[in-house]
Amino acid sequence: MNTELLTTVLRIVISTALFFVWVVRYDNIITEFRKDYNYPDWLRDLTGIAKLSCAVMLLSTNPELNEMGLKGIITLMFFAILTHIKVKSAFRKAIPSITLLSLCLALLYFG
Repeated sequence: MNTELLTTVLRIVISTALFFVWVVRYDNIITEFRKDYNYPDWLRDLTGIAKLSCAVMLLSTNPELNEMGLKGIITLMFFAILTHIKVKSAFRKAIPSITLLSLCLALLYFG
């Protein structure tokens, strides 16, 4: 598999995963932010806007927007993992954040 195809597939997978979690499974996000993390609604909304914006940037044909979106997702996933550590989540609950961070780091390396 050539590098260009790999980076395109990674961008699509990452963006689709973020869209699925923050749009399709939004009810789950509301529960996690309120009950599990005890974070305010405004932080949840800001996080969602940031993640979805970064996902769209990742799909752009503009390389600068791609990089900005990628670095934004890396930052957000880092803080998601820190949140799981802070609230002592079961490891299985942190797996999606760890996976997305790993995919983003792979994209950063190959892209």
